[in-house]
Amino acid sequence: MAEILLDSDVIIAWLRGHEPYARLIPDLLQKGEVLTWTAVSVAEIFAGVRKGEERQVENLFLVLDTLVLSSEIGRKAGQYLNSYSRSHGVELADALVAATAHFNKIPLWTLNKRHHPMRDIRFFSPGQS
Repeated sequence: MAEILLDSDVIIAWLRGHEPYARLIPDLLQKGEVLTWTAVSVAEIFAGVRKGEERQVENLFLVLDTLVLSSEIGRKAGQYLNSYSRSHGVELADALVAATAHFNKIPLWTLNKRHHPMRDIRFFSPGQS
């Protein structure tokens, strides 16, 4: 059993029934994988919730484990911003998610690796679990 940190874009694709996420995420859960998110993704998901998605979004709390942000994660995110904000356009949300993956030593599943140029994080790709 492994942990995977889902970025907001993967969660949104899953919620909206986009393939292959609508199939892959339930498969991972059935295999016993622990899928996680952060308060950053919670905020991003709730900021973009569409009418009629409210119950489905609330149900995410039953399925996804929330990883807590800490001062250590904040410090690492600040280092990422210092290193990558100008050169790669990394923003606070992306830095916090990447720092959470780094600190917890778990792979990040994102649809946009350009937002995460950090060399000290691992990425999840479907089929590698």
